[in-house]
Amino acid sequence: MIKNEKASLSVRKIAAITILLIFLCGVGVMATNIKLNNVKIVLSNNYEMNVLTTKTKVSDILEENHIVVLPEENVMPNMDSQISENRTITITKSLEEGQDVIKLAEANSEVSMEQLLGDYVPVIEKIITEQVEIPFETITKDSSNGTDGTNKILTKGKNGLKEITYRAKFKNDIEIERTVLSETIITEPVNQVVQVNKKAVTSRSSSERTASVNPASTATSSLAQKVAGITPTVKNFNTSAYCACMKCCGKTNGITSSGAKASSWCTLAAGKAYPIGTIIYIPYFKNKPNGGWFIVQDRGGAISNNRLDVYMGTHSQALQFGRRNLECYVYYM
Repeated sequence: MIKNEKASLSVRKIAAITILLIFLCGVGVMATNIKLNNVKIVLSNNYEMNVLTTKTKVSDILEENHIVVLPEENVMPNMDSQISENRTITITKSLEEGQDVIKLAEANSEVSMEQLLGDYVPVIEKIITEQVEIPFETITKDSSNGTDGTNKILTKGKNGLKEITYRAKFKNDIEIERTVLSETIITEPVNQVVQVNKKAVTSRSSSERTASVNPASTATSSLAQKVAGITPTVKNFNTSAYCACMKCCGKTNGITSSGAKASSWCTLAAGKAYPIGTIIYIPYFKNKPNGGWFIVQDRGGAISNNRLDVYMGTHSQALQFGRRNLECYVYYM
């Protein structure tokens, strides 16, 4: 009886040892099938850490090591990539204003001090308030009792006044951006009413005349050639500039009221008194690529019959131009 119990105990020991050996062999096989990677992670504060992982995707490795990437941080390679051959993940902060100087210095060790100081220029914001005149319009009324060529001023025109507050940004004492914060009308303009013996029209408050010389007769512009045989009317317009950005007019696609895409040194926005397609020559721009020739293609909520808006390619060009009173040659076709 005792011998049988000893024999049974020996069989159990052998069985247990056999099971343990089989388990250890299985673990060894699994370990050989799973590849461990030694990955270096460089955090945005330049702290380096080395980790062992079986993961190969960047996002999985960071999550496994409880590393959270902040919105202002960048990851190389990106989160959805597989770990690269150098097995390094680098987390950096996005460049802030002024850090472009550091980047420039690292890229070229021979950068001059003048260049570094020129790049490291703070942007200064100022609140500017200025008063701007609102030009009056002249309204011409027909008088059946008058004689052709005679006129009489019934109401004398007077310019209005408005106060505009801007937020302006300056770099190197040069204005690089201007945003309108508010506009307040101080006094409304008073329209000038003139009685004449002809059909009533609405025109610019400045004088207008028939041109003695037709600029189109000697110009080579394709727009000028279209009106070579038409005598223009000379008027003064309060002229501003705009572009396709949200700050100017909100037309980020640059499509004009005519349906055509706005073109710099070609497109004008004018009041409804000037039909789409009206050609206007502005001598102030005679040295520009268009030679000073424009075509009315656009409208605007703030564009009255005594104003023009010149389309320019960039917001900085529009800001630099500002607002000017310019002599213009209008070709009525």
